[in-house]
Amino acid sequence: MFKYILKKISYSFITFLGVVTVVFLLFNVMQGDPARMMLDQNEDPKQLAKIRHQLGLDQNLLVQYLYYLNDLSPISFHATDDKSYTHWDDKKFNGFQVIQTKKGSLALKIPYLRESYQQNGTKVSDIIAQTLPNTLILAISSILIAFIFGIFLGIISALKKNSWVDKILLVTTSVGMSLPSFFAAILVAWLFAFILHRYTGLNMTGSLYEVDDYGTGKYLSFKNLILPALTLGIRPLAVITQLTRNSLLDVLNQDYIRTAYAKGLNQKQIIWRHALRNALNPVITAASGWFAGMLAGAVFVEFIFGWNGLGKEIVKALNTLDQPVIMGAVLVIAVAFIFINILVDIIYGFLDPRVRSQ
Repeated sequence: MFKYILKKISYSFITFLGVVTVVFLLFNVMQGDPARMMLDQNEDPKQLAKIRHQLGLDQNLLVQYLYYLNDLSPISFHATDDKSYTHWDDKKFNGFQVIQTKKGSLALKIPYLRESYQQNGTKVSDIIAQTLPNTLILAISSILIAFIFGIFLGIISALKKNSWVDKILLVTTSVGMSLPSFFAAILVAWLFAFILHRYTGLNMTGSLYEVDDYGTGKYLSFKNLILPALTLGIRPLAVITQLTRNSLLDVLNQDYIRTAYAKGLNQKQIIWRHALRNALNPVITAASGWFAGMLAGAVFVEFIFGWNGLGKEIVKALNTLDQPVIMGAVLVIAVAFIFINILVDIIYGFLDPRVRSQ
């Protein structure tokens, strides 16, 4: 089992390195000069050269890539020359130096995601720390909605196979799976927060924390979570409903289910005690994958509903060409994908020994 876990972690590290490489090349080759973006109209040749040197942009692309890996690595090299980009700066790095030499030192630190170009040098890690919790709350709420209602509707659809209820659910879930998140967000906001606002009392925009009428403090507003969570949960709800239906129908045709009926167990006992447990395996797999996907899918939903999360921050950074914020956010989402996949693989390895031999 230890070798299996180590192999999965090794593959994940290679995957993450590939993501870092693609993200770096994508934003450093295709985008413009960050130094010019920072100076905007106040461009001065001397100031431009100074900023490019501070950001390490006066080096070739390979050296810049190595600088970026050095920033991200928890074990990194730092030069003794205070004019070098890799020079240790307590204001930038959270950690401590372990081995010191004349040329430089090795240090243990928290991965450094650099600083925002547009937000007065605020650390990208601080920006993510402020916005990521709201996105996690939104994603968890959405997957709970999808999981609970998806399983419930899937059971009904399976038990009412080929009935008008089953056909309506199949058509509805097919539409839900094909509905783009940005369109669903606009539709839900228009219907429930504009047309039906008189009855729902819900707002078209708003975040978890709202400023009070006097502007002196903040208060929790959970009602602002309802519409974005519902919108983000539409597609996984549709998928879970159809997965539950198909998996349950397959399980209900097994021999041990017929034996349970022959022993005199009623339908409720068979569904909840026997069939549903085995039918939920693919559903749990899909739910785990969708949770990571929601962090990326929340971008449009958060922007449309004004939810102050990581997705809204990504849109803001794209509009202002704030390269470090975009890169940092993408890497955080990639880490979430990789971590969840590792966790699911390890759980499967514990449950099924055959998986460990693959």
